[in-house]
Amino acid sequence: MLVRDAMSTVVLTIGPAHTLRQAARLMAARRVGAAVVLDSDAGGLGILTERDILNSVGAGQNPDLELAGTHTTTDVVFAAPSWTLEEAAEAMTHGGFRHLIVLDNDGPVGIVSVRDIIRCWAPARRHPATLAG
Repeated sequence: MLVRDAMSTVVLTIGPAHTLRQAARLMAARRVGAAVVLDSDAGGLGILTERDILNSVGAGQNPDLELAGTHTTTDVVFAAPSWTLEEAAEAMTHGGFRHLIVLDNDGPVGIVSVRDIIRCWAPARRHPATLAG
């Protein structure tokens, strides 16, 4: 199975000037665990995850004052829609993260998470007879 088959095509894109509270509200409303941070001034894409927000709040920082750009990971590993789920899982394991932005030639087309991969693999593991059929 490929990343394109598992990824969520709901891509929440925010700017670096969004507060962490704004980002959290948008993520919760769309039921996603990560947002793509588009910083046109810096010329790139980054990712802000629920873990980034949790770490900030846990450190006592004010989510109404902290900006997404300050907590964005900019050294991002991107996936291609044609990657296998094994390749995505290996990249996540190697990098120690749970989300990959999926890019094609036109930019971000999705996000694949560990949960997406497990959702695809779990049915196959429960019903091995269907793999032979």
